[in-house]
Amino acid sequence: MALKQTAVVMTAEEYLAGEEIAKNKHEFIDGEIYAMSGASKNHERISGTIFRKIGNFLEGSPCEPFSSDVKVKVGSDFFYPDAMVVCDDQTEDDYYTETPTIIIEVFSKSTRRYDATIKRTAYQSIPTLQEYVLIEQDFVDVEVSKKKDQWSSRHYLLGDSLILESIGLTIKVEDLYQRVQNEDMREFLISRDKP
Repeated sequence: MALKQTAVVMTAEEYLAGEEIAKNKHEFIDGEIYAMSGASKNHERISGTIFRKIGNFLEGSPCEPFSSDVKVKVGSDFFYPDAMVVCDDQTEDDYYTETPTIIIEVFSKSTRRYDATIKRTAYQSIPTLQEYVLIEQDFVDVEVSKKKDQWSSRHYLLGDSLILESIGLTIKVEDLYQRVQNEDMREFLISRDKP
């Protein structure tokens, strides 16, 4: 999702009250709000698939997945990750959490740098966060960084399977991209279907 900075400066309390009645979502960073635009079909295909796979896997577990409508609070800032897993939610608010275990962002051209820099730095400061997952939509690349590895990244491509160790889930990269329409997937499907 693309972000557009607005000129409005407000308190966190004003922001949270406004988000409950707002028609569009906004992130809140350093006292300023950033309007979030809509997402592409490929973005929704990926985020929907990973949310569904995690949700099915976690049935009956104390951990639970949330989609992009629940915020994560980091210090005094608020972000809307594309998906996250929360295993021990100690936050009393119904609209955000401060204790995610996994955060997932799906890149677009307009948010790639923002997700990989500003959000990465903010998210990695969360004491409960174990894994940060970045998924490209314009080509096939899934980057997973883990707290136990000092946040070093590992990239997964077609033919690979990624493991979300904090919940014990393995997902094939091709399954994440199963309906995505980009050049990497077109070439993969053609080569896979050749006799």
